[in-house]
Amino acid sequence: MRRLTLTITPQQAGRKVETLLRRELYLSAADVRRAKGLPDGILLDGAPVFTTALAAAGQALSVAVGDAQGSEAIPPVPGPLDIRYEDEDLVILDKAGGVPVHPSQGHHGDTLANFLLAHYRRQGLVAGFHPVNRLDRGTSGLMAVAKHAYAHQRLQAQLSAGVLGRRYLAVCQGRPPQARGTIDQPIRRRPGSVLEREVHPEGAWARTHYQLLRQGQGRSLLALALESGRTHQIRVHLAFLGCPLVGDFLYGEEVPELPDRFALHSAEIRLEQPVTGMGIQLQSPLPPELDALL
Repeated sequence: MRRLTLTITPQQAGRKVETLLRRELYLSAADVRRAKGLPDGILLDGAPVFTTALAAAGQALSVAVGDAQGSEAIPPVPGPLDIRYEDEDLVILDKAGGVPVHPSQGHHGDTLANFLLAHYRRQGLVAGFHPVNRLDRGTSGLMAVAKHAYAHQRLQAQLSAGVLGRRYLAVCQGRPPQARGTIDQPIRRRPGSVLEREVHPEGAWARTHYQLLRQGQGRSLLALALESGRTHQIRVHLAFLGCPLVGDFLYGEEVPELPDRFALHSAEIRLEQPVTGMGIQLQSPLPPELDALL
């Protein structure tokens, strides 16, 4: 069980335990409720304590923030994982294209969630599946997964604030009208479709920045950065631009060179470790099957 510890300073002395948990350790109300439900969830100098108790200078306040149980609906199944970074709060994976993230119809034991939960089990770790930046099945590259709800909440806050940054590489059909530009178009779910999205004035705000890197075979390699995180955002925006992703069955056309994926790769991720605040930045090169398209 992951625990956070705070040594009470003279400035913090006399405050309620709940206030210290919320303001100093950044726990949400749900995190505090979850910890209160555990036998040793909240300790002051090693003894269980009510959240209304007042802390004194020099005391050690600790709180359990790890998951009490795993994701019971997802069976652990051993499978390939390319782990680029791991600590007690998060994992950063380099996902292969064509691998689903979550179990769904037709994919109950061959997903990233199955493989990662099996990895946790081998470590003796009890943890649920908490993906931070979700990737479509057809997308490859770097993806962050929190090991417990508290880390997930902290990383989601970074994502909303723009602290957690992502850079993508995409091979699209044709050439965009400018070598560098911004697609600032709202996106909504297409009426009558469960999966498909579209640009529409009534949609949610979405903004994608792109830069042309090189061309070949009537295609373009683009670097893309997102200011928002709408479902299918890059795919929808590039199709709107008239340059759909190569191999995108939903917004463009499938190609035989990419039977199980399309030409989108999560090439860079940068974030702050959710407990220590340490900066983490990783990069992943363009996969050979996408480079060959050019």
